[in-house]
Amino acid sequence: MSLGTLIHSGLVRPTRPVTALVLMGGGARTAYQAGVLKALASMLGLRPGESGGFPFQVLVGTSAGALNAAFLASCATAGLGAFDQLASFWGRIRSNDVYRLDVTPLARVSRLIAAYSLSRHARMQGAVLDTMPLVDLLHHAISLPGIEDALQTKALDALAVTASSYTSGVHWTFCHSARDRADKAWARPGRRAEFQPITIEHLMASSAIPFIFPATPLWVDGRREFFGDGSMRQVSPLSPAMHLGAHRIMVIGVGQPERAAMGGNAVAHRPTLGGIAGHAMASVFHDTLQADVEQAQRVTRTLQQLPREVAAVLPYRSVEVLAIQPSQSLDALAQSHAQSLPASVRHALGGLGALSGAGAALASYLLFEPGFVQALVALGERDAFDRKQDLLAFLGNSP
Repeated sequence: MSLGTLIHSGLVRPTRPVTALVLMGGGARTAYQAGVLKALASMLGLRPGESGGFPFQVLVGTSAGALNAAFLASCATAGLGAFDQLASFWGRIRSNDVYRLDVTPLARVSRLIAAYSLSRHARMQGAVLDTMPLVDLLHHAISLPGIEDALQTKALDALAVTASSYTSGVHWTFCHSARDRADKAWARPGRRAEFQPITIEHLMASSAIPFIFPATPLWVDGRREFFGDGSMRQVSPLSPAMHLGAHRIMVIGVGQPERAAMGGNAVAHRPTLGGIAGHAMASVFHDTLQADVEQAQRVTRTLQQLPREVAAVLPYRSVEVLAIQPSQSLDALAQSHAQSLPASVRHALGGLGALSGAGAALASYLLFEPGFVQALVALGERDAFDRKQDLLAFLGNSP
């Protein structure tokens, strides 16, 4: 998190306390977020005096987390019911609803041929998988008028999604509020923001996993640029929420400090292509979150230790951050469900060694199947209830 972000956020003075929800990326793994939020809705619904209104004023999403954020924004007027709707949405998803891989009949019986078909498709299309099914799914599942309604009725202040430009190398945050104004945008080295209505194209761009999903064109600065996954070059995941005035930020990631088969007692083997790809994906999706959270918490502690009269004149604002991530390895969980992948994808990933051991990390991003999704949602619920006191204290605090 840059000094410029901290100063700018300190200069933003909202008329009311603002709580933001930041949802990180991770493909199918982000079903975990639905579980955490479903549990949160249950906790808040049982709290005395709870109105049942939507508890977040700002939603920020990256990659598949952007899909979750946009879905919640589209039904934010339902209050806490939006979280149950998100969990139901995940319960209906199948891999065939998200992507497809067309391979020859021979590829179904030979892993080597399947892997060759996969690489050939990637060379021809710029990506391994065809995501037209996801376009159709999002058009049916996410109501863009619903987002507008939530913003106009003040059920929500802002929705923001991030994407990375392959064309310019700039990491963009696209923000949408009731009154989109150009003067609210910000620019930092390698990072830009722009206020404009969020569309399905923005969501496809944000969730375009590198090499796996195709790039999506968007118009910025009056020209067309091609965008990929917002997790790439995302050096400060909390920055958009702070720029949008958040006093409190709840962030839900889907990574873990140590991945399956990577611990100190593991027997060292030469990594498979799938294992290397899974390691690269973990770096793309998770490596910046923990550092950004720690820095925000460190600055907040420093401000709280200053005399009140000194802190009042500084161009900084104290921001409370609560982060939740899975308590167990999602790679290991994916390995136990890998056989439920569509046959063509299963054969292709098997040829790359991406169905077992460290290689299962790659499969975990593509496993939009009921068994894995239900296990993720259940894990999210358990992890949330394990931190029930933290969550209720966080949402009950008055900044």
